[in-house]
Amino acid sequence: MSDPVIVSAARTAIGTAFKGSLVNTTGEELAEVVLRETVRRSGLDPARIDDVIFAESMYGGGDLARYAAVVLGLTSVPGQAVNRHCAGSLTAIGNGSAGIVSGMEKIVVAGGVQATSTGPKLTRRVLGTADQFEDWIPATHPDSPEAPNMDMSISVGWNTAKEAGLTREELDAWAFRSHQRAVAAIDEGRFVDEIVPIKVQAPDGSFREFAVDEHPRRSSTLEKLASLKVLHPEIPGFNITAGNSSGVNDAAAAVTLVGADIAAAESLPTLAKVRAWAAAGVEPRRMGFGALEAISKVLGRAGLTTKDVALWEINEAFASVPVAAVKEFGLDEDTVNISGSGCSLGHPVAASGARMIITLLHDLRRRGGGIGVAAMCAGGGQGGAVLIEV
Repeated sequence: MSDPVIVSAARTAIGTAFKGSLVNTTGEELAEVVLRETVRRSGLDPARIDDVIFAESMYGGGDLARYAAVVLGLTSVPGQAVNRHCAGSLTAIGNGSAGIVSGMEKIVVAGGVQATSTGPKLTRRVLGTADQFEDWIPATHPDSPEAPNMDMSISVGWNTAKEAGLTREELDAWAFRSHQRAVAAIDEGRFVDEIVPIKVQAPDGSFREFAVDEHPRRSSTLEKLASLKVLHPEIPGFNITAGNSSGVNDAAAAVTLVGADIAAAESLPTLAKVRAWAAAGVEPRRMGFGALEAISKVLGRAGLTTKDVALWEINEAFASVPVAAVKEFGLDEDTVNISGSGCSLGHPVAASGARMIITLLHDLRRRGGGIGVAAMCAGGGQGGAVLIEV
């Protein structure tokens, strides 16, 4: 048995779904790019990999991890698809770490892929008929007015803001700062070491290199955010807008996990130690609080408190989630999402958790190390968190 450590990490730049740079890039291509680069950066012989675990969400039920392994000629390396929606790639990293700790696995690549722009449109047979079909999206929980399956602005954004007593001004201020931080991170080159450039096809058929996150808005202002209409004006007090919500995005991200004994013996560059991971469940109507439950759980498993954490990544599926966490735990806002998050960088659902871990470990390394926690809520009333040490 050995502690799991991250020895390499890579992600694509994040594209804006349906109209951005990855609109013509498939999930299979994204998976291949990050698997190839993450393994290359590790310096390990690809044939030694025990498993590839990639989260997917709403991509039709294939197995992108195995597909990428086969494309790269790694036919002896299996692949596993994980689905915990938003928290999927945090779960993939946790599952990979568990395999290392147990001694059953020695080298695992874990992460996630979100190809919203090229995702399939699902149908199913209308019950009671022989050949009539209807558009269909798989549900994460039984539908209800207080937690509608297809409207996260209520299930996550508004329910969290309402329970935590958050104002529109607080949410807009957080979203504005998210854009400022993301733009600053891009301009300072903080993401360069994270991102693997990818060739993408333009509408005219030509190809170019995509290597810079395109979702953050340089022109964002508090005034512009305040001018946006709420998504449900018929609900009294509703304060969720497109501006204080996350984007809809495409991306892929992955890390290579090995035992600390292997890293030491082979002089591999240890980027971070994975100390704890956790998933949590809450009532579906309290979905946003799944992130907070996961934070409490992962800290307890690591034997730590919030005061031990140097930096946080709390996904901005809606700004209400990190703002609620800051209030609940008394966090210093200057330690949360210091390079932007969902409202600015975007939220490529199945890839977001791995993207957060990658950004977190790089930010911690720039600051001289410490404890970092990445956490997020997830569909159905779930949450996920991973705690690392640099």
